[in-house]
Amino acid sequence: MNKQRLIELFLRLPIAMSFLGHGLVRLPKLEAFASDMADQFTGTVLPHSFVFAFGYVLVFVEFIAGVWLISGRWFQQALFTGLAIMTILIFGSALVENWTAVSAQLIHSIYLSGLLLLAVRRDIATNIRTAN
Repeated sequence: MNKQRLIELFLRLPIAMSFLGHGLVRLPKLEAFASDMADQFTGTVLPHSFVFAFGYVLVFVEFIAGVWLISGRWFQQALFTGLAIMTILIFGSALVENWTAVSAQLIHSIYLSGLLLLAVRRDIATNIRTAN
């Protein structure tokens, strides 16, 4: 593994572990997680059944995004997926006024955005070298 690839791996590992870990710990207790999540949104504009279904989907999406980030395969798709997840979670956390969760989700979003900017910068540099 060359130095550049090793640097890229270690830059994406922390956020990858966060996504992978969120998915892994929730898989064995999927039903309870989705149910608890739906219960937290009682009294908001979101229907219980919608939040319950989202709780199921969220676990798998987090897990898959974590795998993609670790492997580096479909890297930009993983970043967009992560940013989409964070946007949805921030909205939900705001609905239940969980500002501590919003703060953590914003930190994840900033990390993902930074990786996306680096990826775009790398792609631009690659295209310039290829053109010359």
